[in-house]
Amino acid sequence: MNEQPVQLRVAMAQVDTRVGDLAGNSDLVVRWAAQAAEAGAHLVVFPEMTLTGYPPEDLVLRESFARASEQALVDLGARLAAEGLGDLAVVVGYLAHTEGSGPAPVDEPGTDDDRPSDANPRRGAPRNAAALLHGGDVVVRYYKRHLPNYGVFDEARYFVPGTELPVVRLHGVDVALTVCEDLWVEGGPCGVAGQAGVDLVVSPNASPYERAKDDLRLPLVQRRAAEARAAILYCNQVGGQDELVFDGDSMAVSPTGELLARAPQFVEHLLTVDLDLDPSAVPERREGRVGPMTVTRHVLSSEPVEAYEVRPATVADPLGDREEVWRALVLGLRDFIDKNGMPSVVLGLSGGIDSAVVAALAVDALGADRVHGVGLPSKWSSEHSLADAEDLARRTGLHYSVVPIAPMVDAYESSVELSGVAAENLQARVRGTLLMGLSNQHGHLLLTTGNKSEIAVGYSTLYGDSAGGFAPIKDVPKTLVWELARWRNAYARDRGETEPIPQNSIDKPPSAELAPGQVDSDSLPSYDELDAVIADYVDRDLGMAQLLERGHDPEVVARVLRLVDAAEFKRRQSAPGTKISLKAFGRDRRLPITNRWRETLPTVREGAKA
Repeated sequence: MNEQPVQLRVAMAQVDTRVGDLAGNSDLVVRWAAQAAEAGAHLVVFPEMTLTGYPPEDLVLRESFARASEQALVDLGARLAAEGLGDLAVVVGYLAHTEGSGPAPVDEPGTDDDRPSDANPRRGAPRNAAALLHGGDVVVRYYKRHLPNYGVFDEARYFVPGTELPVVRLHGVDVALTVCEDLWVEGGPCGVAGQAGVDLVVSPNASPYERAKDDLRLPLVQRRAAEARAAILYCNQVGGQDELVFDGDSMAVSPTGELLARAPQFVEHLLTVDLDLDPSAVPERREGRVGPMTVTRHVLSSEPVEAYEVRPATVADPLGDREEVWRALVLGLRDFIDKNGMPSVVLGLSGGIDSAVVAALAVDALGADRVHGVGLPSKWSSEHSLADAEDLARRTGLHYSVVPIAPMVDAYESSVELSGVAAENLQARVRGTLLMGLSNQHGHLLLTTGNKSEIAVGYSTLYGDSAGGFAPIKDVPKTLVWELARWRNAYARDRGETEPIPQNSIDKPPSAELAPGQVDSDSLPSYDELDAVIADYVDRDLGMAQLLERGHDPEVVARVLRLVDAAEFKRRQSAPGTKISLKAFGRDRRLPITNRWRETLPTVREGAKA
């Protein structure tokens, strides 16, 4: 192999795919590969499971889908060549299908033998895979080694782990393929690559967004670069998929950990970078069994590319926390609506902070003409609430109408005697019925406006304010709702634009306005206290003793835990919403509805040491 320094222009196509759209995703690859070729790239990397979209969930279990993915990969290779892109090496994720039965058990701790046996079958079925396409052919296939099975991930349910690490020599550069979680595991495929000797590791990813996750990625990629003793290309997906949103944040890091390039968050982007690699820095290049994997080597071209003028790479600055969350919520909402072919949305506007923030998000995501707000005043609604809703409509430009609900509530109450909470909830259910009727009549998707704090403690009405098809702020605590409102107004003000959210909606005490003089603090602790307990109990799974050790008020803890535990049946029926936190309700946090366990203070056994 040539031992002189070599150049290689590489690209990462941070794209927004659609689950199940094999044809559309293939078109996406061809379009962005053409842009990479036009930019002079020799290699372009696409995200994890590009062809199928991610996560495909139980579609993986359909053999017809898996076989279609395999065929789409072969067809894509031929199409790239037919369109003059055969000289470009393209790494693309897909769903592989090999012969055999379903997912196999993971290795026993302390073993590194992946050979098939009766106790540990490794004969195929679905695989989370990446392939390198070149010259019209599928040159190599890599099967993801480490299958995450925590949080939102269920990959051990679906996939068989891989046992081989393919290394492809491209223009004198040895390139190893990995996929997503392989990069998060110390001593995984990057460690094998370091022992085997490579110049570059490519890592297609579908890493969902959560707050401050971009702060973790760069140090992680730097650690893996040191372990692999090679440059790393981290290409992440962007876009919304049901409750998940992907922020991109793709990057390239040198063998010494230097950040060479970084893509902006929450937008499709082609990130190109010129690598200057020194093959002589790799002391030994091995194949065959290396640690827990088998390294295979394949040669496409050994001659380096001709010297060319290096272009400066871009390093995008990470977004601030509030802007990052806002853009995540906007993208999650936009992709849910557009990918499902929905023309518009409708929501109830109460004049409160939650509906105001959801409306502003919807206008940012879809444009004002696709957003319909409805004021639904009852006899308990304050005058300023209706005025604040009208003010919001003027500021954002969305469609606005008013439908008083008092006559309908009176009609119900004349037919059946209701009092207390039942009477309050009737108002919410009348509103929900009206909004669903408007949704059906005009084809709008109804947005619910509940936040994480309310959903956590069940402070909502089933089939009332919880009715709808998508919940944009479902994973946003109430305190963060206020922070986002202030940030969005400041963002507009700094640009000389109209602040979308009325100041009165931000300043006034929150209220459901289902009874005279009602405010949320009548039923709940302060939102500062409530959100702090929810963050520790829901997101971090802390028990009673740990919560008290963290300084939470015992009475507040006991009250909040009782409310959270009792509301599980409500949450099970709630609309999906974009995940932004460590642990979101829905696919992230899964507890049984029928459940007798309750957190209590630990007791000291008689005779035990104090």
